[in-house]
Parts: sequence; C-alpha cells; structure tokens
Amino acid sequence: MSEARITHIGGPTTLIEAGGWRLLTDPTFDPPGHRYRFGWGTSSYKTAGPALTPAELPPIDAVLLSHDHHGDNLDLAGRTLLASADTVLTTPSGARRLGGNARALAPWTTHRLEAPGRPAITVTATPARHGPPLSRPFTGEVTGFALHWEGQRHGALWMSGDTVLYDGVRQVARRLDVGTALMHLGGVRFPLTGPVRYTMTAAEAVELCRLLGPHTVIPVHYEGWHHFHESRATMERHLAAAPEDIRARFRLLPAGTGVDITL
Repeated sequence: MSEARITHIGGPTTLIEAGGWRLLTDPTFDPPGHRYRFGWGTSSYKTAGPALTPAELPPIDAVLLSHDHHGDNLDLAGRTLLASADTVLTTPSGARRLGGNARALAPWTTHRLEAPGRPAITVTATPARHGPPLSRPFTGEVTGFALHWEGQRHGALWMSGDTVLYDGVRQVARRLDVGTALMHLGGVRFPLTGPVRYTMTAAEAVELCRLLGPHTVIPVHYEGWHHFHESRATMERHLAAAPEDIRARFRLLPAGTGVDITL
C-alpha cells in the first residue's frame, strides 16, 4: 500500500484514506462565529466553517487527536463525533479526560490498527510542544503521529500536531523517514502574550522540510481562526523565496480539496 488520499476539511482537520482505512485528524466542525477560551485570558473565534459536515463523512475507523483541550483542534461538533469512531488516539492526559474509546500514546510509544482484509497501520506518537520552553503546564500536553504500513516507498505519513519547532520535533527528522508531512502552521499568537508563538510559522515549515526531506508537505491549521497569524498568502510568499526543490514538495490544499499521494 503506497497510495493514500488526503482531504483537507478545514483548519487542522483532514480525512486520510488508505488501504480501506479512514482516519480523521483533529476534528473541527463547528460553524463560523463560535468563540472559545483557551485559558489564561486567551480566546479566539472561528472565521470559516468546515468544507464537510460530520454527516457527509464516511465511517471513521480512528481519530488522531493532537490534543483535546483547545477548541481549534477539537470543537463541540468534533467532540460529538468522537464516539462514532472505533478508536481515538491522543495524549495520556487527553485519554484520561475523554475516557471511552480514547487510547493514550506517550511520545515514541505505538498503537497498532488492525482489521480483517486491511493492512495493519502502526501509529507512533511523536514529541510536540505547544509554545515556548516551560510552557507545557500552561498550554497542556500535545502530540504528533507517524503512520507506518507495509509498502510505503518514501516513508511514513507524519502529522506534526500543534507545536513549535524545537528539539523534540527535530528528533522526528533524526529518527524517522517521513514521506508525507501534515504540518500544523498558523504562527499562533495572542494579544495577552505578545510575540510568543504557539505553532510553527511558514518559515519554520520550510526549515523543517529541509530537515525531514519528505516527498510531500501538506500545510494545515493556518486558516479559519482569528488567532492564526499567518495565512495561505504568507505560506505562498515564503515558498516563493525557497529553492525549487523545497517549493515542489508543498501542496496547499484549500478546504474541501483532496489529493492522492504516494508514500
């Protein structure tokens, strides 16, 4: 199995279809206008809704949830959807809060998805940090995910989760062969904390692409919320200044658009 289809639904949310499996990342399905508080005096609101509703999705086998405590990665409609999935993979603290079908994955631990007639998928949790050094007590636990299965030609499918570029993310480049990278961007900032960022910027996406050497990069989590400070236009400007071999790897998918990839 070397082929997969990825559909960008909006924000961080994508549908991954491969070998009969249907996986959903960070479900966000509320309409625009919804406002959420993120704690410590920070808040934001949705500026765009999803390209698909939960009712328009196929049955979901597993949800890859980078974290459960921020509305731009798991909103009210997304939370309702979780119960319909067979498995929800998330952080240890998130699994304790969610209960039910949620399964905890600490960094560099694995979970194996298996079903009759389908290739097995090994899911490995990867490090993520949702802010500057020492911010985890305030911003909470976050994780990325790497998906491995037999037949991948270029390497794993990796979802960064909401994270800044730091040594934990650089470990991914040292320890894994990544064929396709779903990078959570947006350069998230809040007025209360000034220039402090909580997710990667477009420039960091280019830098991380150099480190990972993936076949394909699909940026997500950069449009649809007020606190995203770098948009598609920002990404396009940085790509225009990058070398051609880097530019050629990036696929900017408008919400509702899918792409077939070779891993």
